[in-house]
Amino acid sequence: MMTTDPADEGGIASLVAARRSLRASLDKSQALSAALARAGPRLDEIQQRLPTLEAAVRPICAHRDALAAVGGHIDRAVGPAAAVLKVFDAVHGLELPLLSDPQADLPGYLSVLKRLEEALRFLSDNCSLAIQWLDDIVDYLDDHSVADPRFLSALKTSLAALKTSSSPLDGGLLDAALDKLEAEFRRLLADHSTPLPMPSSSSSPADDGGGVAIAPSPLPVPVIHKLLAILERMTASNRLDRCVAAYIDVRGSNVRASLRALNLDYLEITSAGFDDVQSIEPYIDRWGRHLEFAVKHLFEAEYKLCGEVFERAGPPEVWAACFAEIAAQAGMLAFLRFGKTVTEAKKDPIKLLKLLDIFNSLNKLRLDFNRLFGGKACVEIQNLTRDLIRRVIDGACDIFWELLVQVELQRQTPPPSDGAVPRLVSFITDYCNKLLGEDYHPVLTQVLIIHRSWKQEKFQERLLTDAILNIIKALEANFETWSKGYEDTTLSYLFMMNTHWHFYKHLKGTKLGELLGDAWLREHEQYKEYSAAMFLKESWGKLPSLLSREGLILFSGGRATARDLVKKRLKAFNETFDEMYQRQSNWVISDKDLREKTCHLVVQAIVPVYRSYMQNYGPLVEQDASASKYAKYTAPTLEKMLTSLFQHKPGKSASFRVRHSNGKVNSVMASQFCSASVVM
Repeated sequence: MMTTDPADEGGIASLVAARRSLRASLDKSQALSAALARAGPRLDEIQQRLPTLEAAVRPICAHRDALAAVGGHIDRAVGPAAAVLKVFDAVHGLELPLLSDPQADLPGYLSVLKRLEEALRFLSDNCSLAIQWLDDIVDYLDDHSVADPRFLSALKTSLAALKTSSSPLDGGLLDAALDKLEAEFRRLLADHSTPLPMPSSSSSPADDGGGVAIAPSPLPVPVIHKLLAILERMTASNRLDRCVAAYIDVRGSNVRASLRALNLDYLEITSAGFDDVQSIEPYIDRWGRHLEFAVKHLFEAEYKLCGEVFERAGPPEVWAACFAEIAAQAGMLAFLRFGKTVTEAKKDPIKLLKLLDIFNSLNKLRLDFNRLFGGKACVEIQNLTRDLIRRVIDGACDIFWELLVQVELQRQTPPPSDGAVPRLVSFITDYCNKLLGEDYHPVLTQVLIIHRSWKQEKFQERLLTDAILNIIKALEANFETWSKGYEDTTLSYLFMMNTHWHFYKHLKGTKLGELLGDAWLREHEQYKEYSAAMFLKESWGKLPSLLSREGLILFSGGRATARDLVKKRLKAFNETFDEMYQRQSNWVISDKDLREKTCHLVVQAIVPVYRSYMQNYGPLVEQDASASKYAKYTAPTLEKMLTSLFQHKPGKSASFRVRHSNGKVNSVMASQFCSASVVM
């Protein structure tokens, strides 16, 4: 067995170890080479970023003394900026609750909104200060060459952009929140604004001391409190005008909806849409009731509500202007323009009464108008009201003082062909009684007082009564002139009997009758009695003499001669009766009692005489072949015919028109102020 030298064994081991070491070194070299290969691109990237990194770390590379001096300046500048950034973070945290619906929790929403406003005030007060501090430190760094110029240039550009930026500090969050709050304000109004239940147009919606009570506040108190809370925040953000506009829109629409139930379409009628006041008379009566109701209920309630909602939101003119706009849009101006339209209608007596009605309606509401519409905001309503009152007063006085002229102008017109009472007579007497009555006398007096005060003249009560007395005197003078216009004297007596009796009967116990006096009225009664007696005497009173018995009682010439004389007298009676009956069948006695009394007197004057005559002498002709020619009537037939006389026949009367002093012809309304032109 061969043995190994220990020295050789040691050498081999060394070689093996060396080989391992070389291989390990080779592996490390290969690994390092691979690592260097992989690091190449990263080194390129680092090389590209080196200028920026150099600029970023350059301040650190400044001398220790320079860095120590600038540290305090940096701390003072960064402090305010950090505070501002902290508030910005707080604002961002308010975004979620402020973009939610405020209806769910209005107090909470308002509280969060208030915090936002406070934060924005802090930012507004401090942002510019923080930017100025940062601007100053950048200038310091630039002056002392502590930082890289490129770094400082970028800072200056950023600060300049902050200084000139117009973007809101909250990114528009406050505007969005206020928009939601405005929408909630409108929703609260809309959800709780309900049109008032209104009476029908045919009923009387308002009267003093009665009718519907004044409406309470049309919004619940809790809703008003919410509106006030919203207004407080909106006013603080200069958005009060937006709330006022929303309020006018909602509440104005609500008032218009309330008024629609009254059917106020007639307010849109223009002066070209009707011929005279009579054609729109019912609308004028409704106008007064509707105006009173609108003022005392709707506008009164809106006036109070405007005060409750806006009185603490700004100066008084804010809510006054708000109410004025609602009143104008809702129809107040339309009411006044309709009144003006009435004043533009053609003149006639009915218009005087309607003008007095309009004045009375406005006068009753005078205190309400002064209180509700007396401010500067309601200047348009004030101007239209003053203009309407002046037109009403001027128009009423013009018509009143022209009444006398109108009556006098009728004197030259022909009298009624049927002898009836002229419609002008009944119209004027009824009309003057109305003017003296409780409804119109105080109103007309006040109108005349105001009109004379404008002329710096004093008013005396006798002016009104004397004017009416002069009208009646002129009417009486017309009687005489008209009576002379008949060719038939008998018809003239019938006319005078009719007219004087109408005066006596229809004026006795009236205001006009009291003004004229009992002696005056008795004169008309006496004229009636005289005219009735003369009418009977000159007409039917002549017939009995035609049935004379003279020559029949003592006649001795025989039966044939007596028969001839009776025939002759009956023929003359029949001819006269037929002619008179035919003529007077077209005549009229207007008053039923007077007609019946007159017919009774005619019957008493003729029928007994005729009955007696026929009983005594009728047999002389009744056996004659031509008996029906002479014994034409029986006593009952005559009585029936005579009692049917003087009946009014519709459509037979002639039209009677009033001619104004200006030469224009105008139809005057019939008695009771109804529809037709005055007729004789």
